[in-house]
Amino acid sequence: MKEPNSPLQIPDYRLFWLARFLAVFSTLSMVVLIGYQTYDIARSDYGMDKAQAALQLGFLGLVQFIPLFLLAPVAGWAADRFERRKVAICANLLDSFSAIALALLTLFDALNLPILFTIAAAHGAARIFTGPALTAIAPNIVPPRLLPQAIALSSMAWQAATVIGPAVGGLLFGLSESLPYFLSFALLLGSALLTYCIKPVYPPADGANLHPLKLMAEGFTFTVKQRFLLGCVTLDLFAVLLGGATALLPVYARDILKVGAEGLGIMRGAPALGAALVALWLSFRPVEYNVGTKMLWAVVIFGAATIGFGYSTNLGLSLVMLFILGAADMVSVFIRSTLVQLHTPDSMRGRVSSISGLAVSASNELGEMRAGVFAAALGSVGAVVIGGAGAIIVTALWAWLFPEIRRAKTFDTQYHDHDKGRVT
Repeated sequence: MKEPNSPLQIPDYRLFWLARFLAVFSTLSMVVLIGYQTYDIARSDYGMDKAQAALQLGFLGLVQFIPLFLLAPVAGWAADRFERRKVAICANLLDSFSAIALALLTLFDALNLPILFTIAAAHGAARIFTGPALTAIAPNIVPPRLLPQAIALSSMAWQAATVIGPAVGGLLFGLSESLPYFLSFALLLGSALLTYCIKPVYPPADGANLHPLKLMAEGFTFTVKQRFLLGCVTLDLFAVLLGGATALLPVYARDILKVGAEGLGIMRGAPALGAALVALWLSFRPVEYNVGTKMLWAVVIFGAATIGFGYSTNLGLSLVMLFILGAADMVSVFIRSTLVQLHTPDSMRGRVSSISGLAVSASNELGEMRAGVFAAALGSVGAVVIGGAGAIIVTALWAWLFPEIRRAKTFDTQYHDHDKGRVT
């Protein structure tokens, strides 16, 4: 039988790709609209001023992060202990309950801030189980030589859904505020069905008899010991934690650029469009050389574009800055994801992926908290600009603290002699 030249020639990978696309489409549409409704309800129903309402967006990020933080080790353990498809399916079904609850509560005009925060927390809990399980499936359904290409294509599915989901959600929200949530409910069920159609993916049995806490600790220990991996993950964590501007997009959409929910969907999709195009390029021309330097410069560009967006009062310029921001971020995501998948034993992929996912979630959700608090104290523009500058400063600091990143020429460089790369 002829070996495939592309992951898309593998039926199970096509099912995986589409399942991932549908899940991200629905969840990102929900995330964006929950943020918009939180800010809008705070302003209109609770009579809050801009600073107070922006702070609610910070609280929204916090309530999504708490379950992520508490359940990330459990999610990684579940992906390495149980049949991985079933873990992803259960997470999608749990998230579908959040979608239908939002649809019905929006339809009957019964939403308030406590309800939105509660559903956002449940949504965060479901997402932390979906990521490690799906991530651990991919290396089991494609040959190792196609894995970098499979990761790039998977990232493209993620980013394409991140473009289309919020944009479609925003447009549907303008027609009927409950309609995008009903669509998310249907798509999550579709994603669960597609995942079920993939062949069973069982984790290795070598850790079956170990205590769950020991298994969780092993994943953390492995990540910490791989300095290149640790540097990449923590760089992404702190750069996005400081530089993330997406939390304040509802403020820009409603009160600065005055483009409403429809404009918010387009703004939320702009960074994802930049990231999707880069992911498409990387699926044909993956990064192979000077990976560390390229990642560092990508984060610097990410920070600079964030500053440009913060100062912009023109929708066109804002979209350009968001596009550049997303394109630069995709380079970092690709390098980190490839590193994790290629150099993590299959028996630990779920746990290590959950740690990487926790870092991403921490940077996003805690970044929202940081942005909300800074916006309340300094104004939205000041919060975004200071965050972008912080991302650039962190990049310079990490280049010094983790010289392994600067010296990395290929993805195999994490295995040099540790004495040559140790910071003293």
